[in-house]
Order: sequence, then structure tokens, then C-alpha cells
Amino acid sequence: MRLPVVLAAAALLAAACAGQGAPHPAAHDTRGAVPAGPAEPASAVKLVGGGRFGVPASGTSAIAYDPKLVPAGATARVTAESGAVMATSTVTVEGFLPDRAYGVHLHVNPCGPDPEAAGPHYQHAHAHASADNEVWLDFTTDPQGAATVTARQGWAFVPERAPRSLVIHAKRTKAAGARAGTAGPRVACVTLGPQ
Repeated sequence: MRLPVVLAAAALLAAACAGQGAPHPAAHDTRGAVPAGPAEPASAVKLVGGGRFGVPASGTSAIAYDPKLVPAGATARVTAESGAVMATSTVTVEGFLPDRAYGVHLHVNPCGPDPEAAGPHYQHAHAHASADNEVWLDFTTDPQGAATVTARQGWAFVPERAPRSLVIHAKRTKAAGARAGTAGPRVACVTLGPQ
């Protein structure tokens, strides 16, 4: 008894789908499409920035605001990336003052001629400054003025509001108290963009 019912349902389904074979509209034409590479999470973010620090000017990706603390010829390379659940950020600097500490954070806006153009710190979930809610990459240079530091967060960047710059400050970041998250004047900035 069940066989006729199943056959009737299959015939109805086939008839309903018969008109579904129309080609895609031109805007969605898939002919000649290149096969996609390995799938990445929809929330993947990959940002990079860096170069030799220059004077503040529009369009410059690495800006030195204080040449006494970021000498001529100093460079930086920055990566900030995340998948669905974790973020990793790395900064490598060369040519900075030797044996000196700097505070470093990701910020919400690109760099600009004014040090404040980068806006506030990038924050993950709530409005308080901490190494758990922000990306802090403080470093102390070696005797040659170089350093590399990596920070890992247990959360991902939100693609629609990913960080847009890395700001280097004159002092190490205060970790606690009413001034938590502060690190003195902004001495340099690196604009981040998609890789």
C-alpha cells in the first residue's frame, strides 16, 4: 500500500522541479568560474601593514609622530588575523631606540596626520580597557632597537568593524587601576588593510 503513495509523491516532486532548470541570470553566470580554494570561515579577517616610518601625511601607511622615539629609518611589519574563534596579531620593529619599552595597541581608525586620527583602542565586547578585551602588543627593544611580539585572543575580529591601525605609544601600557589601558603619547602609527 505504501509503494503507490511513495511513487505518487515522487512524480509530484519531479513535476514541480521540472521548471527549475532555467539558467542563472547574467549577474550570476557560473560558466568559466574558477573553482574556489580551501573554504575559510565567513568571519575570517586578514590585515597587514607596515613599512618605513615617514612624516605625517595623508596616504602614508607608517607614520612617525615623534622622531626622537621613532628614529629616521625605523620600520614595522604588522599582521592581525582571525578565523571564527581566535585572533592573532604580530608586530616586528627595527631601528627603534635600543633597550626601550613602548606601549602598543590596535585602534579602530586608519592613521592620519593627527595622532588622534586612529581613534580609540579596538575593543572586542565591552567598553573597558584590558588585555583580554583589547589587543596589547607592548614590546621592549633589544640592543639593536628591534623587537617582535605576538598577542593571541580567545575571540575573533568582527569583519564589519575590524581594527584599522596599530598605534605605538611612548610608555608601557598600564595594566590596572583607573588609568588601565593608557600608555602615554602616540609616537607612531601603522595603517592596516586587507591582505
